[in-house]
Amino acid sequence: MDTRSGRPNVVMIVLDDLGFAQLGCYGSDIRTPAIDRLARNGLRYNRFHVTGLCSPTRAALLTGRNHHSVGMGFLADIPTAHAGYTGKIPDSTPTLPRLLRNSGWSTMAVGKWHLAPRGERTSAGPFGRWPLGLGFERYYGFLLGDANHWDPQLVRDNSYIDGPDVRPAGYHLTEDLTDEAIRMVISQQQSAPGKPFFLYFATGAMHSPHHVHKEWSDSYAGHFDIGWDAWRDRVFERQLAEGVVPAGTTLTERPDWVPAWSTLTGDERAVYARMHEVYAGFLSHTDSQIDRLLKALEELDVLDDTLVLIMSDNGASAEGGVAGTSNEHRFTHRVPESPADNLDQLTDWGGAAGYPHYAWGWAWAGNSPFRLWKRYAWLGGTRVPLIAHWPRGIRNGGAVRTQFAHAIDIMPTVLEACGVRLPTSASATADSAMHGASLLPTFDDGEAPAPRSTQYFEVVGSRSIIAEGWKATTDHVSQGVMDEEVLLDGSRDFTADRWSLFRSDDFSEAHDVAVAHPDVVSRLIALWDLEAARHDVLPLTDSLVARAAGMVWPDFPPGQRVVLRPAGGPVVDEALPLLYSRLFADIEVPPEGAHGVLFAIGNWTGGLSAYVIDSRLHIAIAAPGGDVRVQSDRLLITGRHNAGCRLHRLDGGTRVEAVIDDTVVGSVYTPLTLPHVWQHGGTALLLGRDRGLPVCADYRPPFEWGGRLLSVTVESDLDSVPGRELLEAALKSE
Repeated sequence: MDTRSGRPNVVMIVLDDLGFAQLGCYGSDIRTPAIDRLARNGLRYNRFHVTGLCSPTRAALLTGRNHHSVGMGFLADIPTAHAGYTGKIPDSTPTLPRLLRNSGWSTMAVGKWHLAPRGERTSAGPFGRWPLGLGFERYYGFLLGDANHWDPQLVRDNSYIDGPDVRPAGYHLTEDLTDEAIRMVISQQQSAPGKPFFLYFATGAMHSPHHVHKEWSDSYAGHFDIGWDAWRDRVFERQLAEGVVPAGTTLTERPDWVPAWSTLTGDERAVYARMHEVYAGFLSHTDSQIDRLLKALEELDVLDDTLVLIMSDNGASAEGGVAGTSNEHRFTHRVPESPADNLDQLTDWGGAAGYPHYAWGWAWAGNSPFRLWKRYAWLGGTRVPLIAHWPRGIRNGGAVRTQFAHAIDIMPTVLEACGVRLPTSASATADSAMHGASLLPTFDDGEAPAPRSTQYFEVVGSRSIIAEGWKATTDHVSQGVMDEEVLLDGSRDFTADRWSLFRSDDFSEAHDVAVAHPDVVSRLIALWDLEAARHDVLPLTDSLVARAAGMVWPDFPPGQRVVLRPAGGPVVDEALPLLYSRLFADIEVPPEGAHGVLFAIGNWTGGLSAYVIDSRLHIAIAAPGGDVRVQSDRLLITGRHNAGCRLHRLDGGTRVEAVIDDTVVGSVYTPLTLPHVWQHGGTALLLGRDRGLPVCADYRPPFEWGGRLLSVTVESDLDSVPGRELLEAALKSE
């Protein structure tokens, strides 16, 4: 007897910042053969919607509930006291992994998490909202919104991984995650043959930084020289031919804030084309890793009875701004970029030296045929690919399904496919029931009704609602993302927002009929208000400063002074004082002289290091907009000393001092300002060594301190919360 019958395995693959038009099977000419093969043998949905932002979509996927209703109205990085924005999925909410685990499935998560709130992400936990706390039995990946693919900060189960050495040559995060996912599944099937499993596989791709081995990018050399206007037109033609966009759809026009390719200089075209070559190589590389995972399932003879779901968490991202950026930490810190700046970095675009993001013309094109992009309630932010593949459960392979669907429908679909019911206590009231409905009837019947007809959207103040065969959307522009707040057309005042209206058969939202149907607009606004009240959407805010001012800090914050000891291992940045201004190592210098790293945080895309070469103290800072170097004017002699740095944040700049035994031994003033967050993907302060990528090229990790290190003290002069930049960093790390 087949012990797996009626108990399929489930593999949920969540890509990041992938637009509707970027997969081959959705009209792109970017090579994605593994995903395309799943689409040919499965189903593509062309009206699948998400929340427009990362943490909220992931919360909806794993709870079957609207994101505000489970506290995830914004990013997990900024928890507030408002019910819809706590950043904390309630303990009482049944989650998909927990229900499957309790029903006999092995549950494994690999990759991006971004559902643990700030204040719960240090080595002290609490761990209730880490993957294991929400029902997974195994976890390997990263907790924050993005990661450096050459140098990530990783977690296994409930512990940060610590390693003293540089990563092996050729390391790439997506390959590492795939290795781990394959290892977990093979180990599980060997140990419990036939036991069903749920694998949640969430890559860091296609989120920035766009990191990939050069040969993948080079395979697209010259491919995008036609520019984003012509490329988008060609994609749209293929979308119509593929049937993922219905005949008669109007391609929305290029907005004024996206420059016409024909107006660009030769250098600008070269820079922008290379950005998309790297992105395309990144996507093809990601597809190759998905192919490895699928082949492993085939070799285990479990693929036929595995429900594979592939989706994105939101539309393509425009967070590189008009010009794109070679190092997104610069963009977050509001350091302007230009094609000339990026031209200098072009030879290593996508390599270990940078943290790149493409220009927003490619995000606009990648969301064809829709308007706008991630972080907006327009379709460019909320409508993404969804592919379902299940040989034993889907018979009409290759079809396109047109039913309206949303992220909240994924959990009930999986539960019905697996024959798992919600516990009676969890479904006793309407308020506690899932908001989504199963898509399983659409697997066999292309004419099956959509699971629901009404859905609200809210993302950083941008709002829309689908109901009664209509969709209404505001023109609200959120604040805090450089370039957008200046260039985008629209309202910056909730009381002045204008609602556009589109018929449900206007697939691309190209024809605004609000003027002709004011009664419908009024009715939908009233319905949005009801849904917002029901799901804890209010109070609305698009002000990053206001959101930070309402942040709920942990019960045991680090305070303004911490003393760290090497035996405790690396210290996650969120366990350190904000805006620290003094860092000192208590050391003993051996008779043979001093060398090595005293302490280091981050890397050369953003970080700080104090190190000693030939008994001379050095301070290196990789800051947005440039680097800072300070060298002591005297040697460290044998004996016990305090050595480190002081950081004086001044109006218009920074003074960095190298200090030995309370004496300034080197100083430099720089017009650069220091960031509040060294790395979007999180980092840790290492004591007595470095790892991964260094902060500067003067040394090669681990470059361990050759004497004795007793402790490192970190102190801050912070008097207030650094609201705006902290929120901008959170947005960028999404």
